[in-house]
Amino acid sequence: MSTSPVTLMVARRVARGRYRDFNVWLNEGRDLAADFPGYLGSGVLAPPPGDNEYQIVFRFADEATLTAWEHSASRRAWLVRGRDLFEAPQEHRATGLDSWFRHGQGHTPPRWKQAVAIWLAFFPVSLTFQWLFGDALADLPLVPRVLASTLMLTPVMVFVFIPLSTRLLAPWLNAAAGSRRAVAWRRTRRSA
Repeated sequence: MSTSPVTLMVARRVARGRYRDFNVWLNEGRDLAADFPGYLGSGVLAPPPGDNEYQIVFRFADEATLTAWEHSASRRAWLVRGRDLFEAPQEHRATGLDSWFRHGQGHTPPRWKQAVAIWLAFFPVSLTFQWLFGDALADLPLVPRVLASTLMLTPVMVFVFIPLSTRLLAPWLNAAAGSRRAVAWRRTRRSA
């Protein structure tokens, strides 16, 4: 079993007319997960306009703590309570940095594309943070100043902005994987 942090990414399409009930139910689930040992945090990406698929991220300290939460009676009861609120659930488990970028059948974009996606998320958030809090932290010595900024920015980046960046950039990030699949498909068709 993995001893590094594990992320469970869940996609759920909200049933027609059930958005408010879905959000209440979703918050109950996040509160429930927070009570379990090993819980590191969670985040929700609301769907873009015209879509109804929410992306929910649960992060646990390791595979064992995530599994304990996944198979708990309280989580099962929570899922039963919400069964009429969503359609077409999909779940994906991932570890490490590639978990943000894995697409389809394990394909990940090149590292340079991953770096660009992370930078595009990090730069505006870091800039905004400095604009809002830079003066307040300016009198602190270097180590406490960097410590404060990283403590505040890391959870926001990990649970909100990097997943958002990778979702928005998915067509570009996965373009190479898509073209590799298309080439393989054409080769298969020719040999058939």
